[in-house]
Amino acid sequence: MTVRPVRVSVPEAELADLRSRLRRTRWPESATGPGWAQGVPLEVLQELCAYWAEDYDWRRLEARLDAVPQVLATVDGLDVHALHLPSPHPGAMPLVLTHGWPGSVVELLDVLGPLADPPAYGGNAADAFSVVCPSLPGYGWSAKPSEPGWGVERTADAWAGLMTLLGYDRFAAQGGDWGTSVSALIGARHPERVLGLCLVPPLAAPDPETFADLTGQERAALAALDEGARDGAYGLLHETRPQTVGYALLDSPAGLCAWILEKLWSWCDHPGDLYAVVPRDRVLDLVTTYWMTGTAASSARLYRESLPHVREVLGTVGASPVQVPVAGIVFPGETIRPSRRWAERRFSRIVSWSTPARGGHFPALEQPALFVDEVRAALRPLR
Repeated sequence: MTVRPVRVSVPEAELADLRSRLRRTRWPESATGPGWAQGVPLEVLQELCAYWAEDYDWRRLEARLDAVPQVLATVDGLDVHALHLPSPHPGAMPLVLTHGWPGSVVELLDVLGPLADPPAYGGNAADAFSVVCPSLPGYGWSAKPSEPGWGVERTADAWAGLMTLLGYDRFAAQGGDWGTSVSALIGARHPERVLGLCLVPPLAAPDPETFADLTGQERAALAALDEGARDGAYGLLHETRPQTVGYALLDSPAGLCAWILEKLWSWCDHPGDLYAVVPRDRVLDLVTTYWMTGTAASSARLYRESLPHVREVLGTVGASPVQVPVAGIVFPGETIRPSRRWAERRFSRIVSWSTPARGGHFPALEQPALFVDEVRAALRPLR
């Protein structure tokens, strides 16, 4: 196992090719119904892609990435890319942050500094973390697995190995989307290493024993699960045909942009205007990362590897139990919103539970200051 410093640097020819492809997009006709009911409206995507081709500045994002120390670590035979920001404050808690799909380490850039150096952002040094933010296998600048088997379980083991390589014997883990499953499995598979988990949200099955006296929040959570099942065709496609969808998304930047933009629109907590909470450049930072790294197919394969695990967790009370300390955060716009009493059937040591007033599926992107406050508060009792 080795660790070496790296930097992100995209050749100018690749940026020129992206702009050329965008200018030559073959557009479909408008949808036969209004709004977003059939997907991204034509005029919305055309406007965003025109900005992407003519005005978006990738070098700005490269500079932001290169302002954070980055490493490439070989763990379990795979090169894993990670942002690694040690805290300048003694006693800082080591913390591994894990993203999901269609996210990347890019969505966490706004929270790294405040987590690692709270006094520089008006906080308290006692809340400092030494932050490790890896790219999932097949995502971002991590290598693409060439064989099956790289699901959330193997990734959890790889993260434990990565933290060893970086010098952290014990640590906390935080994650959302796929990062929730990876972090929970770190706790289940490496409990002696884990100080605690901060899960956004903790994944747990609804408990039928509570159905006779459901709270309003629990009724809304069940309705959200039903809505998510109806809106889950993308996940089924990723699970069953990641190679097929990969051809289209790797060849068409407009298609990739639509695929990701639709999920940002659907899963963010916004007042009918996505750019009011996630600026247009930040949206394109995510999309361009997938384009430049060519990871549309490799990232989708995680669904093939691990969606059965998620189905089991959400469908079986107490499945995949976790016994380390857990802090749960359930943002109001999240796609899955379990109640604490449901989560307690899987997580036996819940130490805190928070339901912030704002935020959706990408809270570090939508509400970075609130996300930082919530993570600090959630893990404070475990120091």
